[in-house]
Amino acid sequence: MATKRSEETTEQQMDLDLDVSMIDDMAIATDLLITSKAAVRNLAVAITETATPAVKRILRRELDNAIDTHDKIAQYMIKNEMYHAYDLQEQMEHDIEKADIALNVAKK
Repeated sequence: MATKRSEETTEQQMDLDLDVSMIDDMAIATDLLITSKAAVRNLAVAITETATPAVKRILRRELDNAIDTHDKIAQYMIKNEMYHAYDLQEQMEHDIEKADIALNVAKK
């Protein structure tokens, strides 16, 4: 027979697990977004540094792939309310909320 206190503790642990899971997903997605953005930038620079037409074609193709990948990640994050690219105020509020969750997780 579970007591009210043990039920509250279990519920708090479930909330904590959900918060950690949400932050983990967001951290992974954010890392992918940043990495994909760097790939776009690096490929664009590489194209300007390449003299061989065949290599330039390959790099352009890879640049297109990198841009598509970045867009897919950004759209996933926007859809799942991890990234508010079009509303700075909303993004700041979101970031503060996630920082508060991280601090609460650290305290527990």
